[in-house]
Amino acid sequence: MSIFICPGFHLPQLTQSFLQELSLSNSNSTLSVNARIFNAKNYTALSVIHILQDLTKAYGQPHQAAPVLFISFSAGVLGALGAAWGWELLGGKVKAVIAIDGWGVPLMGNFPIHRLSHDYFTHQTSIVVNPSEDSFYADPGVEHLQMWRSPSTVKGWAISAVNFPVRSRCNAAEFILLLLKRYQEIE
Repeated sequence: MSIFICPGFHLPQLTQSFLQELSLSNSNSTLSVNARIFNAKNYTALSVIHILQDLTKAYGQPHQAAPVLFISFSAGVLGALGAAWGWELLGGKVKAVIAIDGWGVPLMGNFPIHRLSHDYFTHQTSIVVNPSEDSFYADPGVEHLQMWRSPSTVKGWAISAVNFPVRSRCNAAEFILLLLKRYQEIE
């Protein structure tokens, strides 16, 4: 499965920590993934053009590439959503976008969008055009960067869109891995 990771404005070490917690940075992962990290410099986390160029370098021409799943954080959510739209316009397929703490970004697309929020307020006030996908919010709330740096320490509630209003207790890393396994099985 092709996973493209769009970090926000933070130290690269936080992204490495995120990958290690999800076991996406080594061969011990139970998932068969081709994970690539967008190397955001300055404000390129917001640049759809830069992200699309990197996607093409990583996976080839959109119309010939395998479907891509995006994982994005903070400001990277804006860039990832724009790139996902662009990827589809260029003939590519988007499996889903996992938007972690992208508060203020209108979450809409022709593909599933799953959101994770660092607290209940952020979750409730996110701009969701079509809230038909599973989501997660931290309870108790945590610091914004903790969601990315160490998702296994973020306890909260997974909200099932299919079985609404079913909630289940888990941590953010478990929720993300559940989504990744679900989309890997779809291949």
